[in-house]
Amino acid sequence: MNAHIITIGDEILIGQTINTNAAFIGEKLSGIQINVRKTSTVPDDEEEILREFKTCLNENDLVIVTGGLGPTHDDITRTCIVKFFHTELVRNDEVLDDVRNFFNKRARKITKINEDQALVPKEANVIRNKIGTAPGVWIEKEDKIFIVMPGVPFEMQAMMNNSIIPKLQEKIKNKDFFVKRSNLLTTGIPESTLFERLGNIDELLNGAKLAFLPSQFGVKLRVTVNEKSEELANNKISEIEQKIRGKVGRFIYSKQDEPLENVIARMLLERGITIAVAESCTGGLISNLLTNISGSSKYYERGVISYSNASKVEILKVSEDTISQNGAVSLEVARQMAEGIKSISGTDLGLAITGIMGPTGGSSEKPVGLAYVGLCDDKVCTAKKFQFGDDRSLNKQRAAQAALEMIRRYLLGIPLDE
Repeated sequence: MNAHIITIGDEILIGQTINTNAAFIGEKLSGIQINVRKTSTVPDDEEEILREFKTCLNENDLVIVTGGLGPTHDDITRTCIVKFFHTELVRNDEVLDDVRNFFNKRARKITKINEDQALVPKEANVIRNKIGTAPGVWIEKEDKIFIVMPGVPFEMQAMMNNSIIPKLQEKIKNKDFFVKRSNLLTTGIPESTLFERLGNIDELLNGAKLAFLPSQFGVKLRVTVNEKSEELANNKISEIEQKIRGKVGRFIYSKQDEPLENVIARMLLERGITIAVAESCTGGLISNLLTNISGSSKYYERGVISYSNASKVEILKVSEDTISQNGAVSLEVARQMAEGIKSISGTDLGLAITGIMGPTGGSSEKPVGLAYVGLCDDKVCTAKKFQFGDDRSLNKQRAAQAALEMIRRYLLGIPLDE
């Protein structure tokens, strides 16, 4: 089954809103073996929308549209559906009940414009919206499927997960092939080095596909296999994963899209290890990541943002002489920061970071992007040097990821200096 994803909205075209809907829908469709051929974005213009509907439905088995189903004057998608399918709007009592319940729960007065959200195309099957007011629609005609959902991401995602994907799976359950994908997330190794370490790619994959997807957090390795049965696909992808792990396993921190902080949290909880964090250049980002997980109070004791030299000395007991001799951004200061935060918190581990995130503040000896991460336990205080780029925001994200990776390696007994 071939699919096209259409997103509607001027705000997407002018860059005011990032099109996360297309990415989410594409991933969900690919996960059930539907081939997404293209995605497109059109403005809030009736002529443009109708033209896109016609082109996409002619060329594909499935068209999924998001956006333009709200109650205001610029929400014209519903009108376009009516014109395109030569139908009319009729009131749906179930949708009307949903809309009324939505407003009643929030103690808000419902107006006619809100009640009009219950007007749906006559020949459409309604996709009910339990967390918003605009229903989705599902229309089947001449062996084609046309689906429209609201553009609000969490409303769209609920419809995809609860209604659309299960129904589509029923439509394609008698497929004669099976596509399996697996993501291996790596960090701390450049894309080119990763490629070199994997060696002969054709021999490694044996007909499968491998994509290298770099980001500020590392490189995602996406493996795709196409087999005649689910069992064959699972066996082949497991075999490829084992080969990859044999070559670069120490750089792989998770499968699918589990972030590194989730991995760290799970290991800290399993081992009963507590941690405290002292941050300078990341301004609390590491602590934010570590406390994003429910139950983080069991392993995270405290965090200190010691941005100034005075705070490093006063709170963390970093030596003034050390700062004077080596500078605030140095291995020595990172070690003392880690030792200081561990000492005042009484935790098993102390983690610290200091650096120059830019775009100003660098020098020839200590350029922008330089960072040092310190890690201290009951026996050893160590630190590691990192060099990132010129972008302040990206540098903070990369530095936080590097610090978390230091924790992972420590917990797994992987050398910190590779």
